[in-house]
Amino acid sequence: MKDWRNPELKGELLMCGVAVLLLAALCLPLAPGCIPAILVTGLLMSLLHWGFVHRRYREIAALSQSLDRILHGQGQVLEDNAEGELAILRSEIRKMTLRLKETTDQLQADKLDLAREMADISHQIRTPLTSMNLTVSLLAREGGDERRRLSLTRELKRSLERIDWLVETLLKLSRLEAGVVVFEPSCISAAELTERAVRNLCIPMELRGQNLKLELGDVRLTADPAWTAEALGNVVKNCVEHTPAGGTVSIAARQTPVFTELTVTDTGPGIEPEDLPHLFERFYRGKQAGAHSVGIGLALARQILAAQNASIRAENAPRGGAKFTLRFYVEII
Repeated sequence: MKDWRNPELKGELLMCGVAVLLLAALCLPLAPGCIPAILVTGLLMSLLHWGFVHRRYREIAALSQSLDRILHGQGQVLEDNAEGELAILRSEIRKMTLRLKETTDQLQADKLDLAREMADISHQIRTPLTSMNLTVSLLAREGGDERRRLSLTRELKRSLERIDWLVETLLKLSRLEAGVVVFEPSCISAAELTERAVRNLCIPMELRGQNLKLELGDVRLTADPAWTAEALGNVVKNCVEHTPAGGTVSIAARQTPVFTELTVTDTGPGIEPEDLPHLFERFYRGKQAGAHSVGIGLALARQILAAQNASIRAENAPRGGAKFTLRFYVEII
């Protein structure tokens, strides 16, 4: 009875009836005796046509019900081996629903990743903020001890610098991931790139009695000078932090027809094997991480290099210590 409430099916049935009557009316002057046969044949053909249309509408109704179940998360469009336009439509709808499901799953995963990253960022910022609040409280209680006040002021300044560096690095990562950074590659010598990268690390290395060994020669590479110096500087900074007082950080360069390679090694304790697969993940802190380590410097370095068709690999040097290999591949024109 539900089918009879379908206006389109009613229209198909009415059209068949009108066609039979029109055919009988046209044949009446020519062959009056054939009218019963014409009516029976027309009726049979109309019933066959209506049955075919009825089955097609049933398939469309089943497809609509399947889509309704998908909309409410109760099923999916099943693929069959039938042929025809309706089967093609069903197949395309199935592809579309699968694509939408993949997109939904990816959005959910991105949402969870964002929640975890926000929690990590909050934790990283909260730590220096807590230290700053404590330092401010101590400054407020200190009397005339000028040396103590200077020490607390320096500690407050270090906390502010840490927050500033964290926020600036996170902004750089966000810009890289959003694809809004415009790189301006140019031919630069490895020596000049290294000088820009270690410029802010010379004083900390001098205070720790560390040595910087360079074996760069006349090697040149094509990369964005500012961003690449940022990446190399983060790698060197990581080595400096894990090298004991009096140790050595070495930077060497070599060139092949396929790539230009920079290697950064240190004389520290090396990288734990379980840390190697995760070393370039954001906010990952290995077993050898220092108290003030955030875990985004190497992640930023990898993002910068990947955006320039370059790569970075971390391993333990044969003679001990960590070894980072940066490769800048030659573009094939």
